[in-house]
Amino acid sequence: MSIKVDHVSKLYGEQRALDDVSFEIERGNIVGFLGPNGAGKSTMMKIITCFLPQTEGLVEVCGFNVAEAPMDVKTRVGYLPEHNPLYLDMYVREYLEFIAGIHKLPNKKKRVDEMIEMVGLTIERKKQIGALSKGFRQRVGLAQAMIHDPEVLILDEPTTGLDPNQIVEIRNLIKNIGSDRTVMLSTHIMQEVEAVCDRVIIIKKGELLIDASMEELKEGNEQSIEVTFDYKIEEQFIQRLPNIRSYKNNFDNTWYITFNSSEDMRGVIFDFAQENGLKILELNSKNQSLEALFAELTA
Repeated sequence: MSIKVDHVSKLYGEQRALDDVSFEIERGNIVGFLGPNGAGKSTMMKIITCFLPQTEGLVEVCGFNVAEAPMDVKTRVGYLPEHNPLYLDMYVREYLEFIAGIHKLPNKKKRVDEMIEMVGLTIERKKQIGALSKGFRQRVGLAQAMIHDPEVLILDEPTTGLDPNQIVEIRNLIKNIGSDRTVMLSTHIMQEVEAVCDRVIIIKKGELLIDASMEELKEGNEQSIEVTFDYKIEEQFIQRLPNIRSYKNNFDNTWYITFNSSEDMRGVIFDFAQENGLKILELNSKNQSLEALFAELTA
């Protein structure tokens, strides 16, 4: 098990930043770690990376207890914090060689060359970090997090400040990295999670709300259908449909209906239309997006 979090709580005085949180992450998984601002995401990441001690509970990384063997944990973890700390007066190559030296890498110049190419810093490699754009500084942060080839990568808002093209490049990089190691990714961009992650963990006010694979979230037991009939029908007719959770009349002849059912309800709507002498002009099945689920859970 790459990461094991067992009944972890964190208190700041009387404030409970994390409240009895438990989850496990296996090697080869890319996990989206989500929650609104102040939910406890950064606190949990700092505990996993040995920057903060937990108040209660157990945390293990690659079998090492973060409280008892922090140096063993740190050699196996790469960490990009939310506020990327860099030495702005150092040059890109100089800084990465410095980080490689801290990790005592045997061939640090070769490894620095590999990381510069991997994260797309080739044209900026001779620049001072303070002269870089925010997006390129973020790439330097990613390079330092991965330079020692860690088994576990913790990324807190890794695409902050990147332009759309850079975001796609970093997403692809994260997917490639996650094929043979563990990646824990915190972000507020739901499309990023849907594009990259295998699994989602959502917390709110320090409590675990959901821990599920992307497939489970997409399947679920809820489906939404938008249907347009050939003429306007009254609300009581819609109420005859089975397993309705909610409905809304968007336009005169168009209804947006949400069902509590794993069955494909489009056939049910076809039968309903035929029984009531209706013609269906348009029918669309709409999967609940991660963004909608996140809003529903954390509102």
